[in-house]
Amino acid sequence: MAAPLSSGDDGIFEQLRKSQDTKVGEEKARAVQAQEYARYEKAQRRLGELIEANSTLPCTISSIHILGAGNTRPSFLKRIFDPILSAHKDRPYTLSEAIREVSRGVTQLRKLDIYHEPIPLSLTRPDPTNPSSTPTDIDVYLNVREKSRLILKTGTDVGNAEGSAYVNALGRNIFGGAESLNLNAALGTRTRSAYQAYFETPILSNPDLKWEVGGLASSTQKPWASHEEVLKGGWMKLKWLGKGGGRHELGYNGVWRQVTGLAGDASASVRGDAGDSVKSSITHTWARDRRDNPLLPSRGYFNKSMLELAGWGPLQGDVAFGKAEVEAQGALPVSLPGVKGASGVSFNTGLRAGLLYPLPLGLESESTPSRINDRFQLGGPADVRGFRLSGLGPHDSKDAVGGDLYAAGSASFLLPLPRVGIERPFRFQTFVNGGRLVALKQRHKDGTDGEKVRRTISSTVAELGNGLPSMSAGFGLVYAAPMARVELNFSLPLVLRRGEEGRKGLSFGIGINML
Repeated sequence: MAAPLSSGDDGIFEQLRKSQDTKVGEEKARAVQAQEYARYEKAQRRLGELIEANSTLPCTISSIHILGAGNTRPSFLKRIFDPILSAHKDRPYTLSEAIREVSRGVTQLRKLDIYHEPIPLSLTRPDPTNPSSTPTDIDVYLNVREKSRLILKTGTDVGNAEGSAYVNALGRNIFGGAESLNLNAALGTRTRSAYQAYFETPILSNPDLKWEVGGLASSTQKPWASHEEVLKGGWMKLKWLGKGGGRHELGYNGVWRQVTGLAGDASASVRGDAGDSVKSSITHTWARDRRDNPLLPSRGYFNKSMLELAGWGPLQGDVAFGKAEVEAQGALPVSLPGVKGASGVSFNTGLRAGLLYPLPLGLESESTPSRINDRFQLGGPADVRGFRLSGLGPHDSKDAVGGDLYAAGSASFLLPLPRVGIERPFRFQTFVNGGRLVALKQRHKDGTDGEKVRRTISSTVAELGNGLPSMSAGFGLVYAAPMARVELNFSLPLVLRRGEEGRKGLSFGIGINML
């Protein structure tokens, strides 16, 4: 005999009903979105047919109307579309030219990231009874839907020997000119606290030319070097898109740093750099990304360079150096016999190198030695796999004290998983990677300061190529999440130098730009 339903059973049925209602609502939303895209595609096809049939027809753009942009300043949009109007042109457009010019303006709107996709475009003839209109006039209408002006996200991250929880708040189009204000806060096991805020705005309504100003405060434990680092400071950046497609950033950074919270067994090198320092520097970053997928590339290349000048001349502060880093990555698809079309298999390579060049502080004549919080660190599951965090390079006792010159490289094959398909963001990888991180050798005694530094750099570069680099090989699984790349690998160190720390076995890594 069946048992009577209890109140708990009623709750179960209620939950099932709510779950079903939620699924129905999601299905309806997807159906509405599909219908909207279908209507948009139909309108685009009709527009394409119209253009093809009348591509050489003379026309003049008399007005451009943007509907639905209630939170965007008209003067901001006017800078984008005013130059397109025929009133500012010496001759009339052909219809195809008019559509091309308006499409460029629509592309600018998309880059601002304040409107939903798609942005429908329609053309109409003005009222013929209007005495100011001509037979060739057309009016352009753009129908936009503004994105939410406030976004709040919370979540957790686990990876690279750290767990953290974060809160992110984004204010978008806050003054009606595509400005954004981004606020971040995070608490973690290694990054005890991190707070960051920055404001970004386009210059002259140009989404490819932006200005950014921000500030940060953080406290991070660095167990590989027996200390905690506290940072407080700010920055300014000018960002623009170059003619060749490369992205540039020119900025100024002013940061107060503190090496504190030393462990009881901290080495003499770490204790020597303990205390406060101020870094005042200018930086330039250039990057060009031609990969089909930045997190899981199968073809294309990526190049990046970073330059930093700190403490030299009028920059002041109490650290002085020149710092340069370069990075290159490439991916090639691999064809398989018997497989038609894309196989999903790709061969990837990566190379990184960096140099820290000591400079005189301010107007002094003698260059200053580098500090632990300015030197390079190398090794870890998101870096040179098969080694502990900062496991490569110079060590003082158990502390990784960093180096002034490094080079690292990797080669890997990415293969689709059986029964998963090449379109899914999962891959099996096999890899070999390695690198070397060295400190500047003892400075030469003879000559001027510049000559001594150059000789020291030369001998350090020679040391970099002395013998095999530290190397490891392995295999694992890769998942391209929406915001980062996640790896679970088994690694085996092959070459390990004295004092360095390898890691045999499984490792878990999360990163955006992994080697």
